[in-house]
Amino acid sequence: MVNDPFKALAHPIRRGIVERLAEGPATVGEATAGFGVSKPAISKHLKVLEETGVVTRAVVGRTHRLSLEPAVLSEAADWMDRQRALWGRLFDVVDDYLKEQDPS
Repeated sequence: MVNDPFKALAHPIRRGIVERLAEGPATVGEATAGFGVSKPAISKHLKVLEETGVVTRAVVGRTHRLSLEPAVLSEAADWMDRQRALWGRLFDVVDDYLKEQDPS
């Protein structure tokens, strides 16, 4: 399994599926309705979501039910939070420097 949530979220259709699954588990049809792409294209997007561990699939009879795995996405969120904090500190340093350089 490739654990890369950024790959999973790199396409708007995959982000849309994730948003729908954030509301709760859904069948493949419920989670993927309305995207206006072919079933093979949907299958490719679901494959990426499953390979990255963002989505799991449970098969009961003929019904395929998808569920979101929030722990995988939390790794990406944690990384983004660290980056936001780092860049915030860097911008504060630049702001302080520019204030010191202001002759008024």
